[in-house]
Amino acid sequence: MARGARLLLVLALLAALLAVVLQLYRLRKPKLWTVEELSVYNGTDEGLPILLGILGSVFDVTKGRSHYGPGGGYHHFSGRDASRAFVSGNFTGDGLTDSLQGLSSSEVNSIVDWRKFYYERYIFAGKLIGRYYDSQGNPTKYLKGVEVKAKRGAQLLEKQKSEEAKIPSCNSKWSQQEGGEVWCDSGYPRLVRRPGDIALTGQVSQRCACFQEDELNKPGLVAYEGCDHLSKSCKVN
Repeated sequence: MARGARLLLVLALLAALLAVVLQLYRLRKPKLWTVEELSVYNGTDEGLPILLGILGSVFDVTKGRSHYGPGGGYHHFSGRDASRAFVSGNFTGDGLTDSLQGLSSSEVNSIVDWRKFYYERYIFAGKLIGRYYDSQGNPTKYLKGVEVKAKRGAQLLEKQKSEEAKIPSCNSKWSQQEGGEVWCDSGYPRLVRRPGDIALTGQVSQRCACFQEDELNKPGLVAYEGCDHLSKSCKVN
């Protein structure tokens, strides 16, 4: 075979190989969605899959049509990225947004956990161009910031659990007839501020924990109103 013919054959083979590689790349590359495109896949057309977005990741939730289709309890998530609503519980109007502005590190961490849930349970269907991914499918600074904040929230939560484990929580029960009650099998019930709350949630909250008699003078402990100083159980509202 002449050198020119061999060269043409080699070039043809290389071109064919390149075409195969490009096709495989296209098949592997996640689809990029626009907000307008995603909105069509909201379950109202039974001939189309149902998609939802969370933190810019798009998932096919068609197998959960009874939940994500019209009339389902999670239909408000379909055809959009409503990341904020996963923790806010606001499923109307401005609540159905992908903005996490003002949320605590704990809340952001919960949304990242929800994204993990969808990766584990449903089919990943691509990325949504916008707040979390650019037009090339690359993560934005906003997404990177969210993931850093979520990681910080997870660390603070673990630290809080570790600190709280050092002091046992009260037992508790509640009924409509009798109201609430807290009690300690060992020690005395007191309200104590939860460590790390400001960093985690932006708010201060308390929990009921059991302290020994020689610990009851520690600063920050609050006795239940109407409960004797050394009572092991207290009625609560």
